[in-house]
Amino acid sequence: MSDRTIDSKMFRQWLADGEELAVLDIRDSATVGYASPLFATNLPAAQVEAEIDRFIPRKSVRTVLADDGSGVAEQLVERLVGYGRTQLFSLNGGIPEWTQSGVEDLPTFDTPGVDFSLAIRDEKGTPVVSVEELAVLRGRGADVVVLDSRTVAEFEKDHVPGAISVPGAELVLRFADLVPSPETQVVVSCAGLPRAIIGAQTLIDAGVPNRVAYLHDGTRAWREAGLALETGKTAIYGPASEDAKRFAGEHIAKLAEGDSFPRINAATAANWAKDEKRTTYLLDVRTPDEFAEAHIPGSIASEGGQLLGVAYRTIAVRGARVVLIDDLLGVRAATTAHWLQRRGFEIAILLYDFQSTSLVEAA
Repeated sequence: MSDRTIDSKMFRQWLADGEELAVLDIRDSATVGYASPLFATNLPAAQVEAEIDRFIPRKSVRTVLADDGSGVAEQLVERLVGYGRTQLFSLNGGIPEWTQSGVEDLPTFDTPGVDFSLAIRDEKGTPVVSVEELAVLRGRGADVVVLDSRTVAEFEKDHVPGAISVPGAELVLRFADLVPSPETQVVVSCAGLPRAIIGAQTLIDAGVPNRVAYLHDGTRAWREAGLALETGKTAIYGPASEDAKRFAGEHIAKLAEGDSFPRINAATAANWAKDEKRTTYLLDVRTPDEFAEAHIPGSIASEGGQLLGVAYRTIAVRGARVVLIDDLLGVRAATTAHWLQRRGFEIAILLYDFQSTSLVEAA
């Protein structure tokens, strides 16, 4: 074993020591599937050299590459050390060695989204609706709307028929436009559980007047029940009206009661990003279209709804500072910050007037 390789015992110690640590599962994405057993960022080996700077912006961070046992991680380490990544290591034996005794008691890099959302459900008593119950409600013409809290791309692939695409961080902001009657029953859906539970509880904690529940197991349960899913961009949120913005401003204040996050400006964010002793992520939690139109230099498009369920896909450095960037209303940032801080992330918020030209670069 080379001095650039660590064993599982050392890796366990690093996962527990509280210092900054980056972990990349470099196996093929099809092999990894929804999540690595480490719940670490999946960056396939072929993409590591081109994209590592985006995921791990500070080169001196301790970084561990875990492969499929083929030794490709060791080869990558040797190459990348030549580019100044002096604290880069491979995990001996890769994922097969790490999981050889099973995954049940293994420590993870990030909190699994399912575990986190189930803990929230159990703590809050989040109401739930089964696919069978939803089908009955619709069959009798009940006033019910389904809000799909995944990304638009996931929604387009398949969704519960009649659902409206509203990614998780957009729920409070778009709610009044999509659910104009307080009598409408609202069901939040995703592919399984995490984003649906967090989405439903976000609306409940924000004090919307409607009855709100999550759809148990979402599209997966709908399919397993033998029911047909719908495809395409059949119904997607639009620009938030002034009424919706007012509603969101009032209700996000209730969700954020007790929350306290540093508010910084763009200059401070830029200085933090250049800090050689601490990793900082500048994550723009608005929609991809808004980011493409204008964004702060150095920031990364990172929809808030995705961060709520799968933060590890973007945040590859544990212990990093996370700056959430939003427009001046700040509803998406407040929603995302509210839940991420419960998962142990250090959060700061940057609200910016994207109508101005200062410090903003167009895509």
